[in-house]
Amino acid sequence: MIIRIARFKILSLMLLLVTAGTLMSCSKGGHDTPTPVTPVKPPPTDGYKDPAAYGTPFTGVPDTKDIIMYEVNIRAFSKDANFKGVLSRLDSIKALGVNVIWLMPIYPVGQVNAVKPLGSPYAVKDYNAVNPDFGTLDDLRNIVSEAHKRNMSVILDWVADHTSPDNAWTANKSWYQQNASGALIPPPGTNYADVVALNYNSSEMRTAMIRAMKYWVLTANVDGYRCDYADPIPTDFWKQSLDTLKKFTDRKLIFLSEGSKQEQFTAGFQMNYGFSFYSTLKDIFAGKQAPSNLFTTNTAENNTLAAGGAKLRYSTNHDVTLSDGSTVDIYNGKQGALAAFVLAAYMNGVPLIYDGQEVGSSKEINYFANDPIDWITNPDMVAEYKKIIAFRTGSEAVKSGTMTVYNNADIIAFEKKSGTDDVLILVNARNSVINFSIPTNLQNTSWTNGLTKTDLTLTDQYTFQPYGYLVLKKK
Repeated sequence: MIIRIARFKILSLMLLLVTAGTLMSCSKGGHDTPTPVTPVKPPPTDGYKDPAAYGTPFTGVPDTKDIIMYEVNIRAFSKDANFKGVLSRLDSIKALGVNVIWLMPIYPVGQVNAVKPLGSPYAVKDYNAVNPDFGTLDDLRNIVSEAHKRNMSVILDWVADHTSPDNAWTANKSWYQQNASGALIPPPGTNYADVVALNYNSSEMRTAMIRAMKYWVLTANVDGYRCDYADPIPTDFWKQSLDTLKKFTDRKLIFLSEGSKQEQFTAGFQMNYGFSFYSTLKDIFAGKQAPSNLFTTNTAENNTLAAGGAKLRYSTNHDVTLSDGSTVDIYNGKQGALAAFVLAAYMNGVPLIYDGQEVGSSKEINYFANDPIDWITNPDMVAEYKKIIAFRTGSEAVKSGTMTVYNNADIIAFEKKSGTDDVLILVNARNSVINFSIPTNLQNTSWTNGLTKTDLTLTDQYTFQPYGYLVLKKK
């Protein structure tokens, strides 16, 4: 017993010494002392995640200078007035020479104070849904994928200024402009009863808007946006939204502003509207302005461009057709309509074609209703549009050449050069026969007619029929 007790005491003493040594070792030097870990709080989040990307980003999106754009009013494009009607005519659009399709708004339409009979497509009830009258999300995806197979991009119409009064966003009153009584109001300066104006002082609304714009790029694989009524919206929002969309580095996106401000190019748009060009063009064919004024307007608009930017040039669109009439009305018949398109497509900028323009439709298309186009009229005009577009597509001079102007009281005459590509455009802006005196430096020069492929030597004079035109390529 005595031996066992002594052994126990010895073992206990040894254990005590080992423990003390360990404690002394741990206390040596501050760097060995465990550092308390402060939990890092994650940034606040509302749980939002980008939707999964559908399909493969399209690699054939054209450069701005190469764009030929076609505006589709779904309610007028087919008797069915739906996505399947658009799908059935993709080959016809492609055959024109088009490489970008702009779909007018595809979203559900508000019913509160709706314009009869079907409401305005620009009174958006839900930014993240498809109008059930048109079809389903899968139907839209099918249009986009089939367009891509045909080497055409698809952009959507985006309405950022206002929503319908029955949009779910109106539950957030701070997202909207209000009067002194706190009631939501239409866009300032308008009397629109079917829409209410958004408030860009609301950061939450801006976030929701940008998320909705991202939604369609990812969910339907679209290639950009035509942004409606863009001038009243703060430029810093456009920069914020487009900068966000450009973070999709695997995509080349197209951004068109229905606006005229120079700073829109700095914000990220590649194109905005040639409003003044259209107004001058219309007035010239109505005999209200001299033909030479088109050059003045062209220069003034070009002076508002940033590097790489372009104007959208048109002889009609959905607003023009509803307010001013069809191209055959505005430009005094089929030949005048074609002459006006030559000027819109060839002087400068990106050309636009609208529903039925290519068949010389006489409809003043009502986009508040289903108003189908008769596509079998005037096949001769369709053939001519194809030639005009094909020549532009193949000519660097037309797309981006340096322009020389030849002023005349009746004929709109200009030459464009890019390297060895030399093109001369002569358009009779009068509804009468005009004997045009050829400028001295162009006399006795040889050309090929770009539309008929026939050769022509210019002498001292050329006789133009009413609204006749020549598109010539230097031999």
